Amino acid sequence: MLDILIIGSGGAGLSSALCASEQGSKVLVVGKSYPTASQTSMAQGGMNASLGNVMPDSIEAHIEDTIKSAHSLCNAKMVKEVCEDAPKSIAWLEHLGVPFDRTPESKVAQRQLGGASSKRACYAQDYTGLKILHTLYDTCLKEGIEMREEYFLLNLIVEEKTVLGATFLNVLTGEVEEILANSTIIATGGYAGVYKNFTTNSEGATGDGIASVLRAGGSVSDMEFVQFHPTALKGSSTLISESARGEGGYLVNAKEERFVDELLPRDVVARAIFEQISQGEEVFLDVRHLGEEKLLKLMPQEVHLCRLHENIDPVTQLIPIKPVAHYSMGGIDVNENLEVTGLKNCYAVGECSNAKIHGANRLGGNSLLEIVSLGRKVGNNAVGGDCHHTNNNTQRQKDQEYIESLFEEYPYQQNFYTLQDALGEKFYQNAGIVRDNTSLNNLLNEVRVLKADLDDMGIGDKNREHNSNLVDFLQFQNLLEVGEVVLDASLVRDESRGAHFKTAFPNKDDKLYKAHSLYWLEDGVLQNKLLKVDA
Repeated sequence: MLDILIIGSGGAGLSSALCASEQGSKVLVVGKSYPTASQTSMAQGGMNASLGNVMPDSIEAHIEDTIKSAHSLCNAKMVKEVCEDAPKSIAWLEHLGVPFDRTPESKVAQRQLGGASSKRACYAQDYTGLKILHTLYDTCLKEGIEMREEYFLLNLIVEEKTVLGATFLNVLTGEVEEILANSTIIATGGYAGVYKNFTTNSEGATGDGIASVLRAGGSVSDMEFVQFHPTALKGSSTLISESARGEGGYLVNAKEERFVDELLPRDVVARAIFEQISQGEEVFLDVRHLGEEKLLKLMPQEVHLCRLHENIDPVTQLIPIKPVAHYSMGGIDVNENLEVTGLKNCYAVGECSNAKIHGANRLGGNSLLEIVSLGRKVGNNAVGGDCHHTNNNTQRQKDQEYIESLFEEYPYQQNFYTLQDALGEKFYQNAGIVRDNTSLNNLLNEVRVLKADLDDMGIGDKNREHNSNLVDFLQFQNLLEVGEVVLDASLVRDESRGAHFKTAFPNKDDKLYKAHSLYWLEDGVLQNKLLKVDA
C-alpha cells in the first residue's frame, strides 16, 4: 500500500517527497506536467532568510516585514515558524547542492526585494526558483522516489470525510486511473490562470487542486487576494523579476520621471503603475544605469527575455512594462499542521494552500521560502497516516463515465477557448488591481452562466491518447469553479487591504474585515463566512 500520494511536482511537492522518503515512507509524486515545467521555475528573485550575510538583519525583522506586508491578515504563529526556519531551509538546500551566488567571503549572497527592511533574499542570479527546482528534482531521482508525469487530477476519493487518494486522467493513454494512499498531499499550485493572457503564470495554473477540494467537501479561504506583479513585459506579460528593482532599477513614465519608491510592497507599486497607465502614460523599467557587466552577471535571464519578447536591449533602452496577475495568496484552507479544513488524511502546501502566511499581500521572496519550509514540514506530518481502504471504486467509475461522455457527440455551440480568452481579459479589467462591486457582480453572473452552459461546450479532438484538448477543457471547468469564489469573495470584502483594492471602499476596516473569508459547498451551492483573525 502506498503511504503518501503527493499531487503536484513543483518545489513544494518535491520538498515534501524528500522529507517523507527520509522517514521511510513509500512515496509517489504525480504531476500533470514534468517537474521542471512547474511554476517554481518562474520564481526568479530569491528566497528570504535572515542570514545577515550582506547587511545586518534579524528573524524579528523578517517576521515584522511579513506581517506588515500581509496587512495583519495572517497567523502570527505560522509566520514566526516559517521565518525562524528560513536559515535551516537555506542550509538544507545548500546541502542538496543548490548553487546560490556567493559573497567575496563565500557566504550565500543576498539582495533586497520589495517590502523588505534588509538584503534578505538568497539568490542564484535571476534563476533562483529554477535552480532550486532542478536540485530538488535531481535529488528525488537519486533517492529513487517514484514519479508519474502527465497525470491530470480529476477528483479526490473521499469516504466519510476521509481522503483515500485521488482519480486521474492518464493523459498518455486517455484512461482514468485511481491511486490510493494512506495520506494525500496536494501541491498543485495557484489559480492566477483565471487571468489568462494577463498573468506571468503558465497555462497550467488553473487551480485544479483547489477545485478538487471544494468538490470533495473541503474549504478554501482568502481567494479574493491575488497579487499583481508590478513588472511584466508589456507585450507578452512575461515576468521581469523584482531583482531588477532590488539591484537598483527605476520605474519611470514616458517623461522618464520616477513616480514611486520601487522597493515598496508589490500592491503599492502595482497600483502606482496602474494609475499612471490609467492616465494615459506609458510605464518603463529603467536598468540602463546598472551597466551591461552587472546586468549580464546578476540578471542574464531578464536581458534575454527583453531581447526575445520585446525586441529591445535593456542595456541601452527602457523596458516597457505593465502589472499582471502573478501569485494567489488564497487557496485551500489548512490548519497549522497543513491539514485541509473539512477533510481527514489530506494536506495542502505551496501556492494552492492558504497557510495564513501571506495574508493580503505576499512579501517578495517568501514564496520559495514557503514551499521549501512548509514542504519539509508537511512531508514529515503526513507520515503515519492510516486510511481504511475499501474496494469501492465509485469515484473512478463516475469520472470514467464523464470522460466517456466528452468523446460522444460534440455540441460545439460555444467555443470554450474563445470564452476563456475573453474571460481572462474581463478578470483583469474587473477583478484586477482596482475593483468595484458593479463590475464584480456582472462578471460573477457571467461566470455562473458559463458554468450552466458547460453542456453546450465540449472537445473536438476524439483521440484518446495525448489529448490536450480534453485537458484544456477540464482546466477551463476548474477555472470557472475557482473564479466564482474569487469574485464572490471580492464582493463580500467591502474594504481595501493589500492586493484587494476597491474604489468605493479605499480604506481598511479592521472592525469588520480583519478576517479570513472561508468558502465551501453544500449541495452544490457556495457557502461562506468570515473568521476573525486574533489580535
